[in-house]
Amino acid sequence: MSHAAIAMKAQAARRAQARGRFNPARWGIYAFLLTAALFFLAPLYIMLVTSFKTMEEIRLGQLFALPMAATLEPWRAAWSEVCTGVSCEGISAGFWNSVAIVVPSTILPVLIGALNGYALSFWRPRGANVLFGILMLGAFIPVQVMIYPLVKVMAAVGLYSSLPGIVAVHLIFSMPVMTLLFRNYYSAIPQELFKAARIDGGGFWRIFVQLMLPMSTPIIVVAAIMQVTGVWNDYILGLVFAGREHLPMTVQLNNVINTTTGERLYNVNMAATILTSMVPLLVYFVSGRWFVRGIAAGAVKG
Repeated sequence: MSHAAIAMKAQAARRAQARGRFNPARWGIYAFLLTAALFFLAPLYIMLVTSFKTMEEIRLGQLFALPMAATLEPWRAAWSEVCTGVSCEGISAGFWNSVAIVVPSTILPVLIGALNGYALSFWRPRGANVLFGILMLGAFIPVQVMIYPLVKVMAAVGLYSSLPGIVAVHLIFSMPVMTLLFRNYYSAIPQELFKAARIDGGGFWRIFVQLMLPMSTPIIVVAAIMQVTGVWNDYILGLVFAGREHLPMTVQLNNVINTTTGERLYNVNMAATILTSMVPLLVYFVSGRWFVRGIAAGAVKG
């Protein structure tokens, strides 16, 4: 056996021995991560167990105790019976309103953001850097500053308090971030691919559809996750622009909690809160791996 092989085996043995020793720094990190996880999961645990309790059990004040007789009645009431203002049909209507808002407010920004990023990365029209700078400036303008001007503009064009209006507002506010994501991603792609496609006779749309989009799956997943969670969790824009007939689920949840008369039904409120947050939670749990892959594939490069 050579000296190099002996040295490598000895080094591996030392590493294995070091792993078996007590390491205060490592255990400190584990303790910190466990404490942080418990801190952030405690509210979700309380909400979940409270949503399955009856009001008689909640009045006992045992906040962390598991339900003695679990019931689904608060969930049924939150979905189909609880009052969300003058209407007492539950938050199910808000769920379908949120779906109707999220689907076009995700597809359109992702497609247009991909198109913007593609154009700014490869074709570079005159004033491309100025346009990109203006878009990036828009990413730092608070939403609240733009609400009143947008209300006036939407009212002037007849889109205020409508489904197309709230979709257009989400499209406007998402453009800077979507463009930034796709531009940085496309900037990391070798220019030789684009030049080869141009030599083969590919035009603007053909290269975009047949070459760039198939290569953009990781960043499309990242952009879609960001847009779905952002639009679904939105409250202020939905409240102002959606109109009474298209109020999203977050607005309905606020109405459930703040318009209660008489006894406050904490179990129903907790069930309604979990139902409202179910979609973002599922998106993160199901798509978290692809989100990390997309980020690693170039979502924050550039």
